[in-house]
Amino acid sequence: MHIGATAALVSPPQSLSPATFPAIFTSRLNPLQSRFSAAAARAATGSPDTQTHLANLEHILRRQSPLPPQPAPTASPFVGLLLPALRLPPLFQRRDAEEASPRSLAHLNHLLSDSAVPSPRRSISGRWREFHGFCDWSGLLDPLDPDLRREVLHYGDFIHSAYHAFFNSPSFSVDSPRPVAFPDRSYRLTRHLFATSSIDPPSWLPSWTSHRTSWIGFVAVCDSDREIRRMGRRNIVVALRGTSTCLEWAENLRANLVPLDEDDGNGDKSPKVECGFRNLYKTAGDRHQSLSSAVVEEVRRLVELYKGEELSITVTGHSLGAALAVLTADELASSSPEMPPVAVFSFGGPRVGNRAFAQRVERRKGVKVLRVVNAHDLVTRVPGLVKFPAEIAGRLRDGYEHVGRELRVDSRVSPFLKPDADLACCHDLEAYLHLVDGLGGGGGFRPNAKRSLVRLLSQQRGNVKKLYVRKARALGLDQDEDARRAGSGCVANI
Repeated sequence: MHIGATAALVSPPQSLSPATFPAIFTSRLNPLQSRFSAAAARAATGSPDTQTHLANLEHILRRQSPLPPQPAPTASPFVGLLLPALRLPPLFQRRDAEEASPRSLAHLNHLLSDSAVPSPRRSISGRWREFHGFCDWSGLLDPLDPDLRREVLHYGDFIHSAYHAFFNSPSFSVDSPRPVAFPDRSYRLTRHLFATSSIDPPSWLPSWTSHRTSWIGFVAVCDSDREIRRMGRRNIVVALRGTSTCLEWAENLRANLVPLDEDDGNGDKSPKVECGFRNLYKTAGDRHQSLSSAVVEEVRRLVELYKGEELSITVTGHSLGAALAVLTADELASSSPEMPPVAVFSFGGPRVGNRAFAQRVERRKGVKVLRVVNAHDLVTRVPGLVKFPAEIAGRLRDGYEHVGRELRVDSRVSPFLKPDADLACCHDLEAYLHLVDGLGGGGGFRPNAKRSLVRLLSQQRGNVKKLYVRKARALGLDQDEDARRAGSGCVANI
C-alpha cells in the first residue's frame, strides 16, 4: 500500500447530529479505571502488622459458612447490542448473586502484590520466532506455553500504559503528546501516535467532545542490551488504546464495508474494512499526520536506524486498538520488502474487514495475528452479530470475518470473578490479562496464577467475589477511587 494514494479514500468530514448518532449524545468519556492502590505496595512488603492481619483474617474466614450457589442471571441480548467497543465504567455492573467462596485462602497473596513487579522472564533467544508466530503458535496455546504467557501479558501492560497516559494527563490536551509510564525500563518511547475522526462535530457540542484528533498510543523500541539478549532480537512495539472519546464511539458505529485503499478495488470480492476503523486510521488532523502515515514513517526510520540487527515488530491493542493494530500490521508488511516480521497481539478486538481482507492479511509474508478473546465478550462478535435483510446485508455487516489465530479465555472459570460478571468486565483489559495469567490446560484456571488482583479489584470491584472484596477492605487495599494511583512504571517522554 502507498500512503500518498490514501488521501482520496478518506471520507470528507460529516456532520454529527442527534438524529445520526443518538447513542453518542447520551455518553460521557470513559474515565480511567486502571489505578493502583498505594496501600498495596505497603502491604506487599510483608510487615509484621500485615502478617497479623493475614493470620486473623484466615482464622475468622475459615469459620464462615459458604453461601449456597445461585443461578447467574442472563444478560439481555438487547442491552448487549447497544454497547460499543469500549471499556465501560461501573455504571453497568451488577451486584447481585454470586457463587460460593473461591478457592483457598492461599491466593490472598494476589491482593498484596503489585502487578508492576513482573515475574522473572527466562531467555527466549532460541525460540523467539515461535513466540512471534512463525508457525502460527502451533503447540503453544493449549496448554499455554509459560514463556509465551509472559510475553502476552507484557504486551498487554503496554496497552495499560497507553490508557493511563491518555486518562491521567489532565494538563495535556487530548491531541497533545504526554508522559508515558512503561511496564519496565527496557523500552524507549520514540513517537506519539494520534487518530483523527472524519466526523465534523457541530459547534454547540461541549468542548470535551469536539476534538477530532486524540492521542491514541505510541511507538517504542527495546533499548536494553540485556533485554535484547534475552529476547534474541531488538523489538519495536506499537501500542494502541481502545475507544475513549465520543467521536471514536461515533466512528465505531459506521459499520459499512469500504476499500482500505483505492488499489483494493470495490468489487464484491475486494478486500474491505469497516468504514469507521478506516477513517480513524487514514484521516489526517490539522496538526498531526494520520495514524497510518505516522506509524509507517516511524517504523521505517527505526528499521533503517538499526539496520543489520535482528529486528521484530509487535503491534498490540485492545478493543478499537485491536482493530487498528490489524490495519497497521497489514500496511507495515506491504510498505517495504525489507520489513522485519510483524506480529499482532490483540485483546477483545472486533471484526475488522471482510473475508477477502482476512485472507489477504493471513497470506502476507511476515504477518501473524494472535487474538485473545473472552468467550463472553460481545465486542469480539461485532460487526456481524445482527442479521440484516438481504438487500442491505452485502454492504453492511455480511461478510465480516476475524483475522488470525484465536486464544480463547473464559471469565466464568476465574475463581475470583463472579460467574455473572457483567458485559463491561468481560471486555475490560485487566480482566483479559487476569484470565490469560490464569489460563490452564483445557481452558481451566491454573492454581499457580501469579498476576496481582489489585488492579482488577480497582477496575472491576463490583464483579470480584465479595469474599475477596471484604479481605481487601480489611487489609486497607480497597480505597476510595480518589486514593488509587498508578504509581509504577518508568516514565518516558519525548
